[in-house]
Amino acid sequence: MRRPLIINFKNYIEASGDKSLELARAAQEVAVRLDAEIILAPPQPSIAIISRNVTLPVICQHLDDAEVGSSTGFTIAEVAKTYGIFGSLLNHSEHRIDLKTVDNLIKRMRKINLVSFVCAQTPKEVGAIAAFRPDFIAIEPPELIGTGKAVSKENPSIITDSIKAASPSESRVICGAGITDMSDVATAIRLGAEGILVASGVVKAANWHDKIEELVIGMR
Repeated sequence: MRRPLIINFKNYIEASGDKSLELARAAQEVAVRLDAEIILAPPQPSIAIISRNVTLPVICQHLDDAEVGSSTGFTIAEVAKTYGIFGSLLNHSEHRIDLKTVDNLIKRMRKINLVSFVCAQTPKEVGAIAAFRPDFIAIEPPELIGTGKAVSKENPSIITDSIKAASPSESRVICGAGITDMSDVATAIRLGAEGILVASGVVKAANWHDKIEELVIGMR
């Protein structure tokens, strides 16, 4: 995988229902035209319809470490994969799980060839998670999420320190929290981030197509 731009739809009403597919198609148009690596993390109810109607990789916003079979109300890796998912976010600041569960889920995902994107709040946590060898670790200081104040500008050392913390492993560090424009993205990439995780910066934009294109250009 090249340098990905991951769009987390969260549970914003602006990207719910039929709008989730509209956003996915806008992202696909940009990805195809600019030859960009864009990954979609829609609300869980939209996973199947989006994975069947666009060619971009689709990931879950969360997975549960519950058993296949008699486990009602959980999102299970093995079942989610049958709906076409490529991987999952884990341990987002808005859905934290303990490190033992993170380790268990990474192992389960690895067995069935799903890509893991594990969120961390601090460089120290990046180091702890790196021991489990996820594919990607997303550094996202919680105090900046949704603020429009990008970590790449507000506290760039968090990115560089996270890259150092992950360096003994093969996990790739990506950057999120407060990303809203091209310069936020370009700064993060210059600091060494190998991808971008964005949510409200895209979902709440006046024009999804234009905003996604702007961020993709910033990654170059």
